[in-house]
Amino acid sequence: MNRTTFRMAALVSLALLTAQTAAAQTTDAQPAAPTTQAAPATPMSAAQYAQQATDLAAQARTKLPRADWNVDRTPWKQAAAAADQAVNAEPNNPDYLLLRATIYTDVGFWKQAERSWDAYLAIKPNDNAARTKAATVQYNIGYAAYVRGDLVSAPLFFQKCSQLQPDNVACVIWNARVALEGGNYNDATRLYQQAAQLAPNDKTVPYFLQVSQNAGKYGPAATTAFSRAYEAIDKGDKAGALKLYQQATAAAPNFIEAWREQGRLGLELGNLPAATAAYTAATQLPGASAADRYNLSVVQEAQGVGLPAVQAFRAAYTKYASGDKAGAETGFIQATQLSPSYAKAWAWAGRVAYENKDYPAAASAYGQAVSLDPNDKSSAYYLKLAQQGK
Repeated sequence: MNRTTFRMAALVSLALLTAQTAAAQTTDAQPAAPTTQAAPATPMSAAQYAQQATDLAAQARTKLPRADWNVDRTPWKQAAAAADQAVNAEPNNPDYLLLRATIYTDVGFWKQAERSWDAYLAIKPNDNAARTKAATVQYNIGYAAYVRGDLVSAPLFFQKCSQLQPDNVACVIWNARVALEGGNYNDATRLYQQAAQLAPNDKTVPYFLQVSQNAGKYGPAATTAFSRAYEAIDKGDKAGALKLYQQATAAAPNFIEAWREQGRLGLELGNLPAATAAYTAATQLPGASAADRYNLSVVQEAQGVGLPAVQAFRAAYTKYASGDKAGAETGFIQATQLSPSYAKAWAWAGRVAYENKDYPAAASAYGQAVSLDPNDKSSAYYLKLAQQGK
C-alpha cells in the first residue's frame, strides 16, 4: 500500500467513526427529550370559587370552636380568599357578595365586612336580614373606636348602625353614651329617650337618661368617669369601677348618683371606709332618699360587727317581714355565728324562737342579747317570760 492509498483509507475510517458516534449520541438523547408539553390549568369559574368558599366556610363552622373563628385560621383564610375570587370574577353577583360579607362577618374582620355589606346592599338594599348583620358590623366598629378613645368616629358608626337597623337598641344606647361622655348632653338625652322607647324594660336606660339630663351640673370629666365605671362593671372590674366613681365625685361632689354607686360597690367589695364615705356624702345632698339613709345605717352598723353579719341580719329581717319565719330564724342565727357580739341579732333570734314557743332557745338567745346590751329592756323582759315558759 502506497502512501496515498493509506491516507485515503484513514480518512474513510475517520468518517465512519464520526458518523457512528453522532448516531449513538442522537439515539441516547431521544428518551430524555419531552415528547409532549403539559396543557395550562383551566382557571376556576366564579361559581367554582363560590362553591369552594361555601364548602370551606362550612368546614370551619363545624370544626373550629367559635373562639377560633379568625380570618388567619385555616380553613377560614382559604374560604375568604375563594369568596374574594368569586366576587372579583363577577362583581355584581349578589349571591357572591352575600357569601363574602357573611364570611368576613363570621370571622370578625369588621372593615372587610363593612365594605362587603356596603357592596351587597347597594344591589339588595331591602334585604332586612342583611341590614341587621351589617348593623352588627357597624356596632362592633363603633365600639372599637370608643374603646380606643375615638369619640369623633364612634358616633358615626353607631349612627350608621341605627340607619341600617332602626330598632337596634344597643347602637342607640352606645351612641347616647358617647354623646354623654363627649359633653353633648342634649343629644345624649334625646338618644336615651329613644332607647327608652325601644327597650322599656331596660332599667339602665332611664337611669342614664336622668344622668344625661343632670349632666350639665356635673361636667364632662365627672360624666365620663361615671360612664366608664359602668363599662368596667360590665367587664367584671368592680375595683376599677369604684376608682372611676371616686373620680366622678372628686370632679363633681354634687353627683349623687356617683356617690350611690360608689357606696353600693363599696358594700359589694367589703370596703367599709369607701361605702361609709359614699353614703355619708349622699345623705347630705339634696335629693337624698330613704334608701341612702338605710344604707348608711348598714355600713355604720357593720363597723362594729362586720359587714357579713349585718348582711345576714338584714336578709333575715327581710324574710321575717315577708312571713318566712323559719328562714328568718336561720338567718339571725347565722348572723350571731358570724359575729357573736351582735346583740341585735341575738335579740331577734330570741324573738323568733319565742314566737315559735321554743322557750329554752328563746331564753338562751335573749340571755346573750342582755349580756351584750344591758340597756336592752325589751330583751330583758322577754328573757324573763321565756325562762318562765310563758
